[in-house]
Amino acid sequence: MKIYTKTGDKGTTSLIFGERVSKNDVRVDAYGTCDEANSMIGFGVSLLPKEEWAETATTVMQKVQTVLFHVGAELATPAGKEVAWKLKDEDISFLEETIDEWQAGLKPLKQFILPGGSPSASALHTARTIARRAERIAVEIEGVNPLVLSYLNRLSDFLFVAARYVNQQMKVNEPVLHEDHS
Repeated sequence: MKIYTKTGDKGTTSLIFGERVSKNDVRVDAYGTCDEANSMIGFGVSLLPKEEWAETATTVMQKVQTVLFHVGAELATPAGKEVAWKLKDEDISFLEETIDEWQAGLKPLKQFILPGGSPSASALHTARTIARRAERIAVEIEGVNPLVLSYLNRLSDFLFVAARYVNQQMKVNEPVLHEDHS
């Protein structure tokens, strides 16, 4: 199978089930932004020391990446059609349970933190902002599965906590917002 098809050379692409749309269609923007977030999560995971992070990197983060891939598929599906794999409440619960578990071991926030710290945490913070953008775009899609919106919202919370968790586990201080900004 060739990787290039030349069918998008004139500014259109296919949604699932073959409907052709402009590459600036809101659905294309939404699923493309999910792909961007997914790639950044993968980059963040690739920066983790493998020996210490094998279970987290391969189990939790890859599960999140897999579900996010499927979220993109739902966003790439035209109204009135359904993909075989559907987002479930359990997918959101998984994020919430992981957030609660990881946050329980973190120092409580007493001030705003700045995105950063370790390279992996920085990448996860970037993925968080991309997930927020995907959510803002997905809101514009008429008839979007409400679970998609919930998942993207919770995903950004998850990535915030994941970045903090990574920094703590790697013994890297989180950058904090300084009130004196002069």
